[in-house]
Amino acid sequence: MDVSEALDVAARVAARLGAIPGVMAVVLGGSRARGAGHPDSDLDLGIYYEPERPPDLPALRALARELCAGGAEGAVAPLARELVAADPGDVVTPPGAWGPWINGGAWLEIEGHRVDWLYRDLARVRRVVEECRAGQVTCDYQPGHPHGFFSSNYLADIHDCRPLFDPAGVLAPLKALVTPSPPALRRALLDRFLWEAGFAIDTAKKAAGRGDVVYVSGCLFRAAACLVQALFALDERYLSNEKGALQRTRALPRCPEGFADQVEALLSAPGQGAEALLGSLGRMEAIAREARDLCRRDAPKC
Repeated sequence: MDVSEALDVAARVAARLGAIPGVMAVVLGGSRARGAGHPDSDLDLGIYYEPERPPDLPALRALARELCAGGAEGAVAPLARELVAADPGDVVTPPGAWGPWINGGAWLEIEGHRVDWLYRDLARVRRVVEECRAGQVTCDYQPGHPHGFFSSNYLADIHDCRPLFDPAGVLAPLKALVTPSPPALRRALLDRFLWEAGFAIDTAKKAAGRGDVVYVSGCLFRAAACLVQALFALDERYLSNEKGALQRTRALPRCPEGFADQVEALLSAPGQGAEALLGSLGRMEAIAREARDLCRRDAPKC
């Protein structure tokens, strides 16, 4: 799907969603909004609503059936098809069905393209924006987010998104609050994740001595994820999703030379046996030290 076709599909679906009672705003998010989408990238449509008046669920389900050409099996995204019946209407969840952060929506195929509907509770979003502006960041387990779901992802979503339907202007004030990224948030991300990267490496050393490949691999991954978060914060960039995050560090103005190549090589082959695993931890420790030194040197600029 080329860019113009993708935007056309997104705009037409957003217009139909905007006509549903309870829908306050619809945005294009994800890599498509950042202009970094691939031909096979999903169209992520954020559906913002006030919690006291959520979107009309029967209307959403009826629209899904209509847009997906009557509910043929091919109209439901493959992952969703494994979880629910093939009727596109059945795929559309009530708010809260996927947890508190990505709190519901649908995985659909519309006109042959993957289109994800993702609910966003405006009251929660506003609260999280204020917390993050004060330097309060949380991280929770969320399926599909191996780094964990950071509350600051909401700010990244708002910053990056392209409003497609927003007659009440609910998004403009939020965009103003998150642009540029708040200094207290950047400081909190640097402090937390530089520390956690080192902690992940240190706690893996005993397990490495026992040859525990799975545990050490997990700690190496976690350390890398933390360093990526810190480097994005150092460069005053938002990180909304871990997909492609390591590769995106190549474009950061302030990043250790060869960071992405070193991390990629390390995670691709952590090794087996105590000697190899301890060696991998040593390499990650050196990578973390270089990133930490860079962040500490440039921290006053943050």
